[in-house]
Amino acid sequence: MALAKFAVMTLTESAAERVREIVDNADDAVGIRLGIKNGGCAGMSYTLDLAREAQPGDERVEAHGATVFVEAKAVLFLLGTEMDFEQTPLRTGFVFRNPNQVGSCGCGESVSLKPAEPAEA
Repeated sequence: MALAKFAVMTLTESAAERVREIVDNADDAVGIRLGIKNGGCAGMSYTLDLAREAQPGDERVEAHGATVFVEAKAVLFLLGTEMDFEQTPLRTGFVFRNPNQVGSCGCGESVSLKPAEPAEA
């Protein structure tokens, strides 16, 4: 009996729909790649790019017909994250509900993240 693979993160149906739209409108894209980079007033920010192929170490997350590749260096910071897509009168974009987030800047462009802690047995 094969064990189910633990998903690094989850996608809402709304996020998956937007990812599918982005991929369908791009040449040769197979998904999007999610990562983190140092910078911004809170210390880190999320990055999103088109993925034309999986990179070594990427974690593949598939949900609702969409594919997101999580960069290897971002996995510990994104464990347990829910990726959503919201449209409001003032903002449209992806939203990350990340249990590893310990702070954010006032403008919402950067976050402070800590690596996920091991689950207790």
